Amino acid sequence: MRKIWIVAAAAVAVAGLATTGFVLLRPAAAPAAEKPPPRNTAEIVRGDLSEQTLVQGALGHTGERTISGGAGTLTSLAAAGSTVAVGGELFAVDNVPVVLFSGSLPQWRDFALGMSNGPDVQQLEASLAELGYFWADADEVFDENTRVGIRLWQEGTGRTVTGEIGLGEIHFAPGPLRVAAAELATGAPTAPGTAILRVTDLGKSVTVNLKLAQQKLAVVGAAVEIELPGGTKTAGTITAVEPPREPEKDAQGGGDTPPVVPVTVTLDDPDAAATIDRATVRVSFTSETRENVLSVPVGALLALPGGGYGVEVVQSGKRATRQVPVETGLFAGGLVEVSGEGIDGGTVVVVAES
Repeated sequence: MRKIWIVAAAAVAVAGLATTGFVLLRPAAAPAAEKPPPRNTAEIVRGDLSEQTLVQGALGHTGERTISGGAGTLTSLAAAGSTVAVGGELFAVDNVPVVLFSGSLPQWRDFALGMSNGPDVQQLEASLAELGYFWADADEVFDENTRVGIRLWQEGTGRTVTGEIGLGEIHFAPGPLRVAAAELATGAPTAPGTAILRVTDLGKSVTVNLKLAQQKLAVVGAAVEIELPGGTKTAGTITAVEPPREPEKDAQGGGDTPPVVPVTVTLDDPDAAATIDRATVRVSFTSETRENVLSVPVGALLALPGGGYGVEVVQSGKRATRQVPVETGLFAGGLVEVSGEGIDGGTVVVVAES
Protein backbone atom coordinates (compact mmCIF):
# COMPACT_ATOMS: atom_id res chain seq x y z
CA MET A 1 0.00 0.00 0.00
CA ARG A 2 2.86 2.40 0.74
CA LYS A 3 4.29 1.90 -2.72
CA ILE A 4 0.88 2.53 -4.33
CA TRP A 5 0.41 5.75 -2.37
CA ILE A 6 3.70 7.11 -3.46
CA VAL A 7 2.88 6.51 -7.11
CA ALA A 8 -0.49 8.15 -6.73
CA ALA A 9 1.06 11.11 -5.01
CA ALA A 10 3.54 11.44 -7.79
CA ALA A 11 0.75 11.35 -10.33
CA VAL A 12 -1.12 14.09 -8.46
CA ALA A 13 2.03 16.18 -8.27
CA VAL A 14 2.58 15.87 -12.03
CA ALA A 15 -1.04 16.74 -12.65
CA GLY A 16 -0.66 19.79 -10.46
CA LEU A 17 2.42 20.94 -12.38
CA ALA A 18 0.58 20.40 -15.58
CA THR A 19 -2.22 22.58 -14.30
CA THR A 20 -0.28 25.33 -12.55
CA GLY A 21 2.92 25.34 -14.53
CA PHE A 22 1.66 25.23 -18.14
CA VAL A 23 3.43 28.45 -19.16
CA LEU A 24 6.69 27.20 -17.68
CA LEU A 25 6.60 24.03 -19.73
CA ARG A 26 5.91 25.75 -23.17
CA PRO A 27 9.01 26.62 -25.17
CA ALA A 28 9.90 30.33 -25.07
CA ALA A 29 8.63 32.28 -28.03
CA ALA A 30 11.40 33.24 -30.52
CA PRO A 31 12.13 36.96 -30.71
CA ALA A 32 10.69 38.76 -33.72
CA ALA A 33 13.05 38.19 -36.70
CA GLU A 34 14.75 41.26 -38.07
CA LYS A 35 14.25 42.08 -41.73
CA PRO A 36 17.10 40.42 -43.67
CA PRO A 37 19.46 42.85 -45.39
CA PRO A 38 19.11 43.24 -49.17
CA ARG A 39 21.19 40.59 -50.95
CA ASN A 40 22.38 42.79 -53.83
CA THR A 41 23.60 46.30 -53.14
CA ALA A 42 25.94 48.81 -54.72
CA GLU A 43 27.38 52.17 -53.80
CA ILE A 44 26.60 55.32 -55.71
CA VAL A 45 29.89 56.41 -57.28
CA ARG A 46 31.06 59.90 -58.20
CA GLY A 47 33.29 60.24 -61.27
CA ASP A 48 33.34 60.54 -65.05
CA LEU A 49 30.80 58.52 -67.04
CA SER A 50 31.38 57.77 -70.73
CA GLU A 51 29.05 56.34 -73.33
CA GLN A 52 30.77 53.89 -75.69
CA THR A 53 29.88 52.97 -79.28
CA LEU A 54 31.16 49.59 -80.53
CA VAL A 55 32.03 49.28 -84.23
CA GLN A 56 33.55 46.37 -86.14
CA GLY A 57 36.93 46.97 -87.78
CA ALA A 58 39.68 45.16 -89.69
CA LEU A 59 43.13 44.79 -88.12
CA GLY A 60 46.18 44.71 -90.38
CA HIS A 61 49.60 46.23 -90.97
CA THR A 62 49.86 49.92 -91.84
CA GLY A 63 50.97 51.41 -95.12
CA GLU A 64 50.33 48.51 -97.52
CA ARG A 65 51.73 49.30 -100.97
CA THR A 66 53.67 47.82 -103.89
CA ILE A 67 57.28 48.29 -104.99
CA SER A 68 58.38 48.20 -108.62
CA GLY A 69 61.81 47.85 -110.23
CA GLY A 70 63.66 48.48 -113.45
CA ALA A 71 63.68 46.54 -116.71
CA GLY A 72 65.18 43.04 -116.69
CA THR A 73 64.51 39.63 -115.19
CA LEU A 74 63.46 39.10 -111.59
CA THR A 75 66.11 36.85 -110.06
CA SER A 76 65.33 36.87 -106.32
CA LEU A 77 62.74 38.04 -103.80
CA ALA A 78 62.60 38.61 -100.05
CA ALA A 79 60.36 35.98 -98.46
CA ALA A 80 56.73 36.80 -97.69
CA GLY A 81 56.34 37.57 -94.00
CA SER A 82 59.98 38.58 -93.57
CA THR A 83 61.20 41.95 -92.32
CA VAL A 84 63.68 43.96 -94.38
CA ALA A 85 65.80 46.45 -92.41
CA VAL A 86 67.73 49.43 -93.79
CA GLY A 87 70.52 48.01 -95.95
CA GLY A 88 68.59 44.79 -96.61
CA GLU A 89 67.67 43.37 -100.02
CA LEU A 90 64.09 43.58 -101.24
CA PHE A 91 64.54 41.81 -104.57
CA ALA A 92 67.07 41.56 -107.40
CA VAL A 93 66.73 42.34 -111.10
CA ASP A 94 69.35 40.75 -113.34
CA ASN A 95 70.99 39.59 -110.10
CA VAL A 96 71.53 43.18 -108.89
CA PRO A 97 69.83 43.64 -105.48
CA VAL A 98 67.48 46.56 -104.84
CA VAL A 99 68.37 47.72 -101.33
CA LEU A 100 66.21 49.46 -98.72
CA PHE A 101 67.43 52.92 -97.64
CA SER A 102 65.85 55.20 -95.05
CA GLY A 103 63.89 58.26 -96.19
CA SER A 104 60.42 59.64 -96.79
CA LEU A 105 61.08 60.79 -100.39
CA PRO A 106 61.08 58.24 -103.20
CA GLN A 107 64.10 57.98 -105.47
CA TRP A 108 63.21 60.00 -108.55
CA ARG A 109 66.62 60.54 -110.19
CA ASP A 110 70.18 59.17 -110.42
CA PHE A 111 72.70 60.09 -107.74
CA ALA A 112 75.99 61.36 -109.25
CA LEU A 113 78.46 64.25 -109.14
CA GLY A 114 77.05 67.34 -110.79
CA MET A 115 73.43 66.73 -109.75
CA SER A 116 71.49 69.61 -108.24
CA ASN A 117 71.09 69.94 -104.50
CA GLY A 118 68.07 68.45 -102.81
CA PRO A 119 66.60 66.73 -99.72
CA ASP A 120 66.91 63.36 -101.47
CA VAL A 121 70.70 63.77 -101.32
CA GLN A 122 70.50 64.45 -97.61
CA GLN A 123 68.47 61.31 -96.90
CA LEU A 124 70.89 59.28 -99.07
CA GLU A 125 73.84 60.51 -96.99
CA ALA A 126 71.93 59.87 -93.76
CA SER A 127 71.28 56.26 -94.83
CA LEU A 128 74.93 55.76 -95.79
CA ALA A 129 75.89 57.08 -92.35
CA GLU A 130 73.41 54.70 -90.67
CA LEU A 131 75.08 51.82 -92.51
CA GLY A 132 78.57 53.02 -91.54
CA TYR A 133 79.78 54.36 -94.90
CA PHE A 134 79.49 58.15 -94.42
CA TRP A 135 81.08 60.30 -91.67
CA ALA A 136 80.41 63.92 -92.66
CA ASP A 137 77.25 65.81 -91.69
CA ALA A 138 74.39 64.87 -94.02
CA ASP A 139 73.38 67.82 -96.24
CA GLU A 140 71.68 68.44 -99.56
CA VAL A 141 74.90 68.70 -101.60
CA PHE A 142 76.25 65.74 -103.59
CA ASP A 143 80.01 66.25 -103.26
CA GLU A 144 83.15 64.15 -103.06
CA ASN A 145 82.21 62.96 -99.57
CA THR A 146 78.94 61.61 -100.97
CA ARG A 147 80.72 59.85 -103.84
CA VAL A 148 83.24 58.26 -101.48
CA GLY A 149 80.42 57.05 -99.22
CA ILE A 150 78.67 55.41 -102.18
CA ARG A 151 81.90 53.73 -103.31
CA LEU A 152 82.52 52.34 -99.83
CA TRP A 153 78.97 50.99 -99.70
CA GLN A 154 79.28 49.41 -103.15
CA GLU A 155 82.59 47.81 -102.23
CA GLY A 156 81.28 46.57 -98.89
CA THR A 157 78.22 44.92 -100.46
CA GLY A 158 79.92 43.42 -103.52
CA ARG A 159 78.41 45.75 -106.08
CA THR A 160 80.18 47.32 -109.03
CA VAL A 161 82.10 50.31 -107.65
CA THR A 162 81.10 53.46 -109.56
CA GLY A 163 80.45 56.16 -106.95
CA GLU A 164 76.99 56.61 -108.48
CA ILE A 165 73.55 55.10 -107.81
CA GLY A 166 71.18 54.70 -110.73
CA LEU A 167 67.43 55.10 -110.62
CA GLY A 168 65.80 51.98 -109.20
CA GLU A 169 68.90 50.57 -107.49
CA ILE A 170 67.65 51.54 -104.03
CA HIS A 171 64.24 52.02 -102.45
CA PHE A 172 63.57 54.70 -99.82
CA ALA A 173 61.10 54.05 -96.96
CA PRO A 174 60.64 55.74 -93.56
CA GLY A 175 61.71 52.55 -91.77
CA PRO A 176 61.96 48.76 -91.97
CA LEU A 177 59.40 47.01 -94.17
CA ARG A 178 57.44 43.80 -93.85
CA VAL A 179 57.03 41.75 -97.03
CA ALA A 180 53.34 40.96 -97.41
CA ALA A 181 53.39 39.06 -100.71
CA ALA A 182 55.14 38.67 -104.06
CA GLU A 183 53.44 40.22 -107.08
CA LEU A 184 55.75 38.38 -109.52
CA ALA A 185 57.56 35.06 -109.46
CA THR A 186 61.31 34.80 -109.95
CA GLY A 187 62.17 34.51 -113.62
CA ALA A 188 59.42 36.92 -114.66
CA PRO A 189 60.32 39.92 -116.83
CA THR A 190 60.17 43.29 -115.12
CA ALA A 191 59.67 46.83 -116.39
CA PRO A 192 59.57 50.28 -114.77
CA GLY A 193 56.27 50.61 -112.94
CA THR A 194 55.62 46.85 -112.78
CA ALA A 195 54.74 45.82 -109.21
CA ILE A 196 57.16 43.24 -107.82
CA LEU A 197 56.59 43.15 -104.05
CA ARG A 198 53.67 44.07 -101.80
CA VAL A 199 54.98 45.50 -98.53
CA THR A 200 53.70 47.11 -95.34
CA ASP A 201 55.12 49.06 -92.43
CA LEU A 202 55.77 47.14 -89.21
CA GLY A 203 53.06 48.96 -87.25
CA LYS A 204 49.51 47.67 -86.85
CA SER A 205 46.34 49.62 -87.51
CA VAL A 206 42.60 49.07 -87.64
CA THR A 207 40.37 50.30 -90.46
CA VAL A 208 36.82 51.18 -89.45
CA ASN A 209 33.98 52.35 -91.69
CA LEU A 210 31.68 54.57 -89.65
CA LYS A 211 28.15 55.46 -90.70
CA LEU A 212 27.53 59.09 -91.60
CA ALA A 213 25.50 59.47 -88.41
CA GLN A 214 28.56 58.33 -86.42
CA GLN A 215 31.13 60.67 -87.99
CA LYS A 216 31.21 62.86 -84.87
CA LEU A 217 33.12 59.98 -83.27
CA ALA A 218 35.94 60.38 -85.81
CA VAL A 219 38.32 62.88 -84.22
CA VAL A 220 42.01 62.60 -85.07
CA GLY A 221 44.00 62.12 -81.87
CA ALA A 222 41.06 60.68 -79.90
CA ALA A 223 41.72 57.57 -77.81
CA VAL A 224 39.79 54.35 -78.46
CA GLU A 225 39.83 50.81 -77.08
CA ILE A 226 40.35 47.79 -79.35
CA GLU A 227 39.09 44.30 -78.49
CA LEU A 228 41.34 41.72 -80.17
CA PRO A 229 40.41 38.09 -80.94
CA GLY A 230 40.21 36.19 -77.67
CA GLY A 231 38.88 39.19 -75.75
CA THR A 232 42.20 40.96 -75.04
CA LYS A 233 41.79 44.75 -75.02
CA THR A 234 44.43 47.31 -75.99
CA ALA A 235 44.55 51.06 -76.51
CA GLY A 236 44.58 52.82 -79.86
CA THR A 237 44.54 56.33 -81.32
CA ILE A 238 42.61 57.71 -84.30
CA THR A 239 45.33 58.77 -86.75
CA ALA A 240 43.38 59.45 -89.96
CA VAL A 241 39.83 60.28 -91.03
CA GLU A 242 38.92 60.24 -94.72
CA PRO A 243 36.03 62.09 -96.38
CA PRO A 244 32.79 60.09 -96.76
CA ARG A 245 32.81 57.71 -99.73
CA GLU A 246 30.86 54.84 -101.20
CA PRO A 247 31.80 51.49 -99.62
CA GLU A 248 33.41 48.79 -101.77
CA LYS A 249 30.97 46.48 -103.52
CA ASP A 250 30.88 42.82 -102.54
CA ALA A 251 31.55 39.94 -104.94
CA GLN A 252 27.91 39.88 -106.07
CA GLY A 253 27.89 43.59 -106.81
CA GLY A 254 25.61 44.34 -103.85
CA GLY A 255 22.83 46.86 -103.80
CA ASP A 256 22.91 50.54 -103.05
CA THR A 257 24.65 51.13 -99.75
CA PRO A 258 24.97 54.41 -97.84
CA PRO A 259 28.31 56.25 -97.77
CA VAL A 260 30.79 55.51 -94.98
CA VAL A 261 33.52 57.48 -93.21
CA PRO A 262 36.82 55.52 -93.31
CA VAL A 263 38.79 55.86 -90.07
CA THR A 264 42.29 54.59 -89.32
CA VAL A 265 43.15 53.61 -85.75
CA THR A 266 46.80 52.90 -84.85
CA LEU A 267 47.62 50.58 -81.95
CA ASP A 268 49.50 52.36 -79.17
CA ASP A 269 51.31 49.09 -78.43
CA PRO A 270 51.92 47.12 -81.67
CA ASP A 271 53.27 44.20 -79.63
CA ALA A 272 49.75 43.61 -78.30
CA ALA A 273 48.87 42.19 -81.74
CA ALA A 274 52.32 40.90 -82.68
CA THR A 275 51.03 37.38 -83.38
CA ILE A 276 48.01 38.55 -85.41
CA ASP A 277 48.40 39.22 -89.12
CA ARG A 278 44.81 40.03 -90.08
CA ALA A 279 41.68 39.85 -87.95
CA THR A 280 38.24 41.29 -87.35
CA VAL A 281 38.18 43.34 -84.14
CA ARG A 282 35.80 45.58 -82.22
CA VAL A 283 36.61 49.23 -81.62
CA SER A 284 35.05 51.17 -78.75
CA PHE A 285 34.60 54.89 -79.48
CA THR A 286 33.67 57.35 -76.73
CA SER A 287 30.55 59.14 -77.95
CA GLU A 288 29.77 61.22 -74.85
CA THR A 289 31.40 61.89 -71.48
CA ARG A 290 29.84 63.43 -68.37
CA GLU A 291 32.42 64.59 -65.81
CA ASN A 292 32.11 64.41 -62.03
CA VAL A 293 28.63 62.90 -61.90
CA LEU A 294 26.94 60.30 -59.66
CA SER A 295 26.13 56.92 -61.19
CA VAL A 296 24.66 53.56 -60.19
CA PRO A 297 24.03 50.26 -61.98
CA VAL A 298 20.92 50.44 -64.17
CA GLY A 299 19.47 47.58 -62.09
CA ALA A 300 19.14 49.97 -59.14
CA LEU A 301 16.42 52.02 -60.85
CA LEU A 302 12.81 51.64 -59.72
CA ALA A 303 9.76 52.75 -61.69
CA LEU A 304 7.80 54.90 -59.24
CA PRO A 305 3.97 54.61 -59.15
CA GLY A 306 3.50 58.30 -59.93
CA GLY A 307 5.96 58.23 -62.79
CA GLY A 308 9.69 58.77 -62.98
CA TYR A 309 12.44 56.78 -61.34
CA GLY A 310 13.82 56.20 -57.89
CA VAL A 311 16.33 54.09 -55.99
CA GLU A 312 15.96 52.03 -52.82
CA VAL A 313 18.45 53.44 -50.33
CA VAL A 314 19.76 51.25 -47.49
CA GLN A 315 19.63 53.45 -44.40
CA SER A 316 22.92 53.79 -42.60
CA GLY A 317 23.27 51.46 -39.60
CA LYS A 318 19.84 49.92 -40.24
CA ARG A 319 18.40 47.05 -42.20
CA ALA A 320 15.52 49.19 -43.39
CA THR A 321 15.36 50.82 -46.82
CA ARG A 322 13.52 53.81 -48.24
CA GLN A 323 12.69 54.86 -51.77
CA VAL A 324 14.23 58.10 -52.99
CA PRO A 325 13.17 59.76 -56.29
CA VAL A 326 16.04 60.51 -58.71
CA GLU A 327 16.58 62.28 -61.99
CA THR A 328 18.40 60.19 -64.60
CA GLY A 329 20.97 61.40 -67.12
CA LEU A 330 23.45 59.53 -69.31
CA PHE A 331 23.13 55.74 -69.66
CA ALA A 332 26.51 54.13 -70.39
CA GLY A 333 28.05 50.69 -69.96
CA GLY A 334 25.37 49.36 -67.62
CA LEU A 335 25.48 52.49 -65.46
CA VAL A 336 23.15 55.47 -65.26
CA GLU A 337 23.76 59.02 -64.11
CA VAL A 338 21.51 59.97 -61.18
CA SER A 339 20.84 62.98 -58.99
CA GLY A 340 18.37 63.72 -56.22
CA GLU A 341 17.90 64.88 -52.65
CA GLY A 342 19.95 62.80 -50.23
CA ILE A 343 21.87 61.12 -53.05
CA ASP A 344 25.65 61.27 -52.86
CA GLY A 345 28.78 59.27 -53.43
CA GLY A 346 28.96 56.24 -51.12
CA THR A 347 25.19 55.96 -50.65
CA VAL A 348 24.25 52.27 -50.70
CA VAL A 349 21.30 51.26 -52.87
CA VAL A 350 19.56 47.99 -53.66
CA VAL A 351 20.24 46.45 -57.06
CA ALA A 352 17.86 44.01 -58.72
CA GLU A 353 19.13 40.43 -58.84
CA SER A 354 20.18 39.36 -62.32
